[in-house]
Amino acid sequence: MSLPGPIFITGAGGFVGAHLYKALVGVRSDVFGTTRSVDSWRLNALGVSSSIQIDLTEKVQLRALLNRIQPKTVFNLAAYGAYSHQTLVDLTYEVNIGVVETLSDWCAKNGSILIQTGSSSEYGANCMAPLEMDKAEPNSRYAVSKLAATNLIAHLAVSTGLIAAVVRLYSVYGPLEDPTRLVPTLMREGLNGELPEFASQEVTRDFVYIDDVVDALIKVAAYLSKHNRYEIFNVATGVATSMTEVADVTKFIFKIDKSPTFVSNFRSWDLNNWFGNAEKIKNLVGWKYSVKFVDGMKEIIDWYRLENRAVLLDRALVTESGANKSKKLSIIIACYRDEPAISEMHERLTRVLSESNLKYEIIFVNDCSPDNSLETIRKISESDSNVIGVNHARNFGSQAAFVSGMTVATGDACVLMDGDLQDPPELITEFLKRWIDGFDVVYGVRVARKAPWFMQIAYKFFYRILSAVSPYYVPKNAGDFSLIDRSVMNSMLAFPERDIFLRTSRAYSGHKQCGVDYIRPERPYGISTNNFFKNIGWAVKGILSVSKKPLTYMSVAGVCLFAITSIALLVQLLVKIFSPESAPPGAVTIVLISMFFGSINLLGISIVGEYVGRVLEEVRGRPRFIVKSSIKNGIEQLSPRIDTSDR
Repeated sequence: MSLPGPIFITGAGGFVGAHLYKALVGVRSDVFGTTRSVDSWRLNALGVSSSIQIDLTEKVQLRALLNRIQPKTVFNLAAYGAYSHQTLVDLTYEVNIGVVETLSDWCAKNGSILIQTGSSSEYGANCMAPLEMDKAEPNSRYAVSKLAATNLIAHLAVSTGLIAAVVRLYSVYGPLEDPTRLVPTLMREGLNGELPEFASQEVTRDFVYIDDVVDALIKVAAYLSKHNRYEIFNVATGVATSMTEVADVTKFIFKIDKSPTFVSNFRSWDLNNWFGNAEKIKNLVGWKYSVKFVDGMKEIIDWYRLENRAVLLDRALVTESGANKSKKLSIIIACYRDEPAISEMHERLTRVLSESNLKYEIIFVNDCSPDNSLETIRKISESDSNVIGVNHARNFGSQAAFVSGMTVATGDACVLMDGDLQDPPELITEFLKRWIDGFDVVYGVRVARKAPWFMQIAYKFFYRILSAVSPYYVPKNAGDFSLIDRSVMNSMLAFPERDIFLRTSRAYSGHKQCGVDYIRPERPYGISTNNFFKNIGWAVKGILSVSKKPLTYMSVAGVCLFAITSIALLVQLLVKIFSPESAPPGAVTIVLISMFFGSINLLGISIVGEYVGRVLEEVRGRPRFIVKSSIKNGIEQLSPRIDTSDR
């Protein structure tokens, strides 16, 4: 194959991208494809095991990857917004325009060829066999974004000499297409001897088989490598296939006798007659479609029937369709003096999460640790794109570290863990089971811990006091180690207090919660950063975070002591009057009484002072954390970020 290499393919986990990637890696060794997730069901089905997982909207990481690979031919097949379940407007523009800008800029500076997959949607209302130079009338945000990318490339071709082509694809079909589309639906129903509902009989589409599309992309790239210019090409058959013809073909190949049902179910961007004109690509590039619609349908059936691949249709529906798509889990790890444990933590987490069949991200929050935690996290992220590092400008404490991680987490749920391995990663499997069963919060319950006996008694005493003074249920022996659903996470992040205590905030949020028992092991590396005074501070922080009962208790104690003192003074007075010789002599009694009431006053003032101190912190409104930099794919990027929670 004469294409200049290396070859770089974005969106290699998508429908067209997977087939193009498969075709190229079969004949060359210098082909690199990117996917959104580690596990791509399309590439797995095609027998392709290698891909690069990256978020293409992260411009720094994308540029770093391009600089490392130094591709000479770039195929951009990444897109968002073409399907009804892709509803995030901002992401539509970030992917369809932002990614194109990054790729175009890099290709222009490095003399590389860019093949951008456009869309026939760019023509919009002008949809009946338009020529490439005809007016575009986009009628959806997706179409607008794709047309904007085309205009951007055209501008850069003039201003920077970018060598590029925009390939506007019509209705591509074939094995492993998005399961919500027409042809996969026909496959699922037809293999069961049924027919789905069809759009109106007068609706027409220009169906192009996937193998023809792959051939067109490769030929366009070869054309650019020789002519070094900018072009737009329509990839179409020029045949307007009606829904009546689609129904007839389906009935014929599946041998179904039922009459089809036609309904008017137009989406806002749908149009009646939507077909292309491919004369330009035929004349300049020498490409012409070779697979007729009926033959393409037969090839798809043969593909799915081979080795019982039909099960992929159902799996794809679960994997790719809207609300049923796989969930994502964010693991947030607070790290301070945990350098020796970080690598083992990552290894154990990866082993557990790889068995969960979930998308995931691991967020290490380096709370300005004085050891080499930062470099350790950077090295791990270099080899695992699921790892994200967050580095604080100073030490803010574990609670702030967890909040900091929660603000950048993108998962449907998060797991909070200390970085010292006293929270066993293997327990996450049990957390996930409870989450799947419908629990919104799953917390670890420390039924036993490796600690001195007096500390074990102190911990139990604290949790019982905490539970007793709380106006709502706070589980005993439950620390921060927990799985928290996105709905609860959002509620907790909305709490405005600065001096937050997460285990009580989690309990306050309510929802459906349960605990999982475990034995908390000893810290395997280093020495704990907690000490007696810090533990006292934690206890005070926890109690004050849930209740104002200590103030009430002091008020009650004051009333009771006033009553007792009044009675004692009255008794003392009566004794002095009626039996002077029986009155207690000396100053010792007076001193002891003064010391007793003085200590009570001091305790009361200290409790009030704790509450006043918390009020002062809230009034100051200082951020709970300040981020200095972030790490992704082994690259540390200065990204100052200040906690902006509502005050």
